[in-house]
Amino acid sequence: MLKSPLFWKVVTLGGAIVLLLIPLMMVRQIIVERADYRDTVEDAIRQSTSGPQKVVGPLIAVPVSELYTVMEDDKKVERTRSFIHFWLPESLMVEGNQNVEARKVGIYQGQVWHTDLAINAKFDVARLNALNKPSISLGKPFIVMGVGDARGIGAVKAPTVNGIPLAVEPGTGLTGSGAGIHIPLPDEQWATRDLNLAMSLNLSGTGSFSVVPIGRSSEMTLTSNWPHPNFLGDFLPGKREISPSGFQAQWQSSWFANNLGEEFVATQKDGWYRLPSFSVAVATPADQYQLTDRATKYALLLISLTFMAFFVFETLTGKRLHPMQYLLVGLSLVMFYLLLLALSEHIGFTPAWIAASLVGAMMNGVYLQAVLKGWRISIVFTLALLLLDGVMWVLLRSEDSALLLGTAVLLLALGGVMFLTRHLDWYTFSRAKPVPPVTPDNQDDALRLWK
Repeated sequence: MLKSPLFWKVVTLGGAIVLLLIPLMMVRQIIVERADYRDTVEDAIRQSTSGPQKVVGPLIAVPVSELYTVMEDDKKVERTRSFIHFWLPESLMVEGNQNVEARKVGIYQGQVWHTDLAINAKFDVARLNALNKPSISLGKPFIVMGVGDARGIGAVKAPTVNGIPLAVEPGTGLTGSGAGIHIPLPDEQWATRDLNLAMSLNLSGTGSFSVVPIGRSSEMTLTSNWPHPNFLGDFLPGKREISPSGFQAQWQSSWFANNLGEEFVATQKDGWYRLPSFSVAVATPADQYQLTDRATKYALLLISLTFMAFFVFETLTGKRLHPMQYLLVGLSLVMFYLLLLALSEHIGFTPAWIAASLVGAMMNGVYLQAVLKGWRISIVFTLALLLLDGVMWVLLRSEDSALLLGTAVLLLALGGVMFLTRHLDWYTFSRAKPVPPVTPDNQDDALRLWK
């Protein structure tokens, strides 16, 4: 077996494929570095504008002072404790209109969104019955709305409660750090009737936008010009429509589903932003770095199929290709991915794929014409390479069917090899050719071959 030309040919080609893995890994490392720099740019945009936003509210914070009695040394001693009672809305309606714009830094870009929110909340005064005790005194209440990043708060239209316009103050008005706004309520008769709150504001951010459904019944409708939403969080929208011009989604929840009526009371303010929410993120579709990295995963398949085609050609025609010629064609296939990455940063992934395929096919076509001594066979191999690039493109775009399509390609390739070599005597092919004895008649030829 060790003297078989077939054995050493297969070993040599296997070694060439392993050797090509080195430049292929270098290309993948370049992809990672460029993607990391893209992420750095996105972080810089986030730091210079505002980050993800999570809206909590509106709700009413009621300062409470309670007088209670404890026993100390067999005596009753009166103590006072103070806390905040949160009056949650009976119903919460949120309507948002989101506009997403791209911000570029060099050849990289990120997305910043601006959302106009219209909020309506109704508060049932019966929820305050637990505070109607002689030992309890109530302070001046205020409406609270918390957000993830205060830098994203834009224009706030003067809110109204039962038709009365109120002033907006910065900060949540609660002890401790927290981003948001608060609205002092008028002193007179606020705790004697239901309250209807209407307000609107502009909120900007990057990444995700979330609203905590704190109402006993909560609904949110969001319309956006971004066609690539990522619905995440704890509640999927009940209805959604996605088109190339944007999306519209509707969420609905209640305390029966989220138990926020009890959970919110037991949660400290720092834990508000861990509460379940309606959420959607401005997702970036698979960019050139993700797509190119995904494409390199098929590089080994592309190189192996190309080498297999050359090997079958050698076997059937008797022409011999040097391992260095295999290696040079393999390097051109690796360079395809580097060229794809470089072009995709400027002209987009699809045009870059077409351009890189044509450049690679032209380069290999000219080279193979000289190696195979003919344009006809060279054109056949060039068209085959373009076909393989097309198959790789289909595999890349068909994530759900990638395994099925990849398996079909391998089966077709294997079936083609089996069909073309079905009459080949592999024993004869793998047997080392005998060396003719040297005679006075052929010694000049033998000497020339030895040299």
